[in-house]
Amino acid sequence: MELWGCLSSLMDQPRWVLAVFAIGFLSLLKTSIAVVHWLFVSFIRRGKNLKRYGSWAVITGATDGIGRALAFQLARRGLNLVLVGRSPDKLRDVTAAITEKYNKVRIETVLIDFAGDLVEGVARLKTAIEGMDVGILVNNAGISYPYAKYFHEVDEVLIENLIKVNVEGVTRVTHAVLPGMVERKRGAILNIGSGVAAVLPSEPLYAVYAATKSYVDQFSKCLYVEYKDMGIDVQCQVPLYVATKMSSIRRSSFFVPSADTYARATVDWIGYEPRCTPYWPHSLVWTLVSLLPVAAVDKWRLGFCQNIRKRGMRKESRKEK
Repeated sequence: MELWGCLSSLMDQPRWVLAVFAIGFLSLLKTSIAVVHWLFVSFIRRGKNLKRYGSWAVITGATDGIGRALAFQLARRGLNLVLVGRSPDKLRDVTAAITEKYNKVRIETVLIDFAGDLVEGVARLKTAIEGMDVGILVNNAGISYPYAKYFHEVDEVLIENLIKVNVEGVTRVTHAVLPGMVERKRGAILNIGSGVAAVLPSEPLYAVYAATKSYVDQFSKCLYVEYKDMGIDVQCQVPLYVATKMSSIRRSSFFVPSADTYARATVDWIGYEPRCTPYWPHSLVWTLVSLLPVAAVDKWRLGFCQNIRKRGMRKESRKEK
C-alpha cells in the first residue's frame, strides 16, 4: 500500500517533475549497469582458451617490455611462438629464457627492423609462418619520442620512423598474417595502442606518436567490424603508463604496473571488446579523466609534458659535454 501511495503521489506531480525523475532514474540505471559490467569484466570474467584460435602466436617487439612479457604469458598458456625483433642477440636471449621455463613450447624467430627494410622483413615473416596454424597475432612493436618535444623540434628521421614502425609496421604485419586466419575462419589480433589516443583528449609535445596510435585504434575498430563474422577477433588495448624502457619509468606502482603485471591482465582480455584497457586501475584513471573538463586535462598534460621536455633537454646537454 505504501508503494502504491508513493506511485500515486508521484503521478500527481507536474509533467516536468516526472520528466526530471525519469531522466534521473535512467541515468542511475545506466551508471549501475556500467559499474556491474566493469566489476564483471575486471574481476569475474575468465579469459578465453587461446589455443582454440590456433597453436601458434606471432609477437612483434618480443624482446623487451610488454612484448617480452606477453611471450612468456602466451607460452604459459601452451602456445608455440614466433618471436619478431630486430636484435638477433635479444631474440636468442628471450628464446632461451622461455625455453628454460616452458620446455614444451616451440619457438621460431624472425628478424625484422621495422625502421629499416620493412617489406623484406615482412616477406621473411610470411615465409616463416607458411603452413603454421597461427591463431594469435600481437602487434606490439612501436617507438616513441626520446623525450617530449614541440612538433617543430622533431627531426625528419624521427617522424619517418614513428610512421614507419607504428603505422606501416602494424599494417603490413597484419596484412601478412590475416589471410591464414581468414582461410581457417578463426584467429585473434591484438594491437597494442596507447591511452594517449583513446583515454586522453590530447598529448601535447608527443603529437606524431599520439597520431600514430590513433591510427592503430581506428585500424583495429574497422578490422573488428570487417572480420568479426569470419571468426576473427580484433582488439586494440590502450594501456596508460607501464614501467618499460620506452616509457622511461623504472619503478612499478599501483597505477604504473610492471610489464609482467600488465601482460597477465592482457591475456585474459584477448578476444573480447574491440577496445579496452585490461589493467583495472588504468580503467579507473580512464573514468576519472572522462569526467574532467577537456580544457583542464589539456592544460595538465601540457604542463606535465613541458616538464618532461625540460628534463630531457638537460639530460641531452649533459651527454653532449
